[in-house]
Amino acid sequence: MTSTEPSSSVANDLSSEVSAIYLNKNESGEGSQASPESASALAPAPANNEEEKVDSASLSLMRKLTRTHLIQSKNEVEITRNDPKSPLHSVKSFEELRIPEELLKGIYEMGFQAPSKIQEHVLPVLLSNPPSNLIAQSQSGTGKTAAFLLASLCRVDERENYPQVLILSPTLELALQTGQVAKQMAKHKTSLTFRFVIRGVDLARNEKITEHVILGTPGKVMDAALRYRNFDTKKVKVFVLDEADVMIDTQGHRAQSLKIQRALSPNCQIMFFSATYDDNVMEFAEMIVSNPLVLRLKREEESLENIDQFFIECNNDFDKYRALANLFGTLTIGQVFIFCQTKKSAAWLANQLTKDGHSVGLITGDLTVEERTQIINRFREGVERVLIATNLMARGIDIEQVTVVINYDLPVDITTKDIDFETYLHRIGRTGRFGKAGLAFNMVDSPRALDMVKKLEQHYGRKIEKLDASDIEKLEELNKE
Repeated sequence: MTSTEPSSSVANDLSSEVSAIYLNKNESGEGSQASPESASALAPAPANNEEEKVDSASLSLMRKLTRTHLIQSKNEVEITRNDPKSPLHSVKSFEELRIPEELLKGIYEMGFQAPSKIQEHVLPVLLSNPPSNLIAQSQSGTGKTAAFLLASLCRVDERENYPQVLILSPTLELALQTGQVAKQMAKHKTSLTFRFVIRGVDLARNEKITEHVILGTPGKVMDAALRYRNFDTKKVKVFVLDEADVMIDTQGHRAQSLKIQRALSPNCQIMFFSATYDDNVMEFAEMIVSNPLVLRLKREEESLENIDQFFIECNNDFDKYRALANLFGTLTIGQVFIFCQTKKSAAWLANQLTKDGHSVGLITGDLTVEERTQIINRFREGVERVLIATNLMARGIDIEQVTVVINYDLPVDITTKDIDFETYLHRIGRTGRFGKAGLAFNMVDSPRALDMVKKLEQHYGRKIEKLDASDIEKLEELNKE
């Protein structure tokens, strides 16, 4: 293992901080109305027969909380610069960067042993003098957060007691998560201080912020900077806009971020990070960042290469559940994801499995961030070995112990009412990761569902084998494989 994301203690600390802030909000009356800056401010629960919709900030936070490994990308970093003659170089070790010993120690204690592919190229650019502006695009799990935090913390002069780094996140939960990572990284730089400027954290109108690093959400930071003058924006050396693709999905955040950027010094270094690279994101980036170096790391495609796929024909709900019970009773399963199409079916299945003595977690879009965090941590730590989910969990969640994925309901595109190829790939891609073999089982309870299986075979060019869930010999063969 060359590098890893911060340990589960960050997620546990985040859960505690979120709890404290929500309690504070409820006591102050702020919790009575949903805020666009909270990832738990979700739309009303959909009808029972509808697939739920989950906001991008919630998905981003969940990816961060469940990530234990950095993605080892096979793709090359694409670099675009205004001056083709300007020198560029990459590094293969953190020592080459000549960063303070205290931060180097913090990086190693977090589990990083060598820079990830995006860090190899980004860190020399961000730490160069004079400072360079950067637009960086790479998917979640490639080391973006550690890169901009390390570069930002290196710019702080701890002798000066005023904000020198300003980091914007789309939601308070994402700001807290970034802050926890930053504190872990800077644990040996004891004089370096942090301040959260988010909903639920008190900040008096005439108070002057003396901490070196501000982590906040656009609306609250804009009030602190421009309305109440709690800090001098002209003294900020580094401005980071993280999760920019999520930011522009949230009403008002684009305009607020622009107002903050325009109040900064022309010499302020700007770092702009996004998981996607579409036209909306680049239009926003060009408004925020002048004369940037642009780095792109193409997304690693999910693969079915290491996954054996099966379908099980069932006549009714009773048959489906009995087939599931046979799988659980025969297969040696590390941990398993079970996907359902609706919250109603997910809740019913969780209830049935719990009654039958299985340790089960259930995660859907109407849970609070704190509840989701606790469920994900319990599953990751093996307290529950079964996690039942709707499509909320289908994208970007990597848990190494998952060996089996079961589609209790096949994913259906809500527009075409036919098989959703992309969601199927995301779902069963939860297993067979990190080079390990995985198993995927699809419950088929109608001629329509069987037709969907055939379409999946044609689309991906891979056989989905029929399996009799009552055939104990065959199931035991799968165990041996």
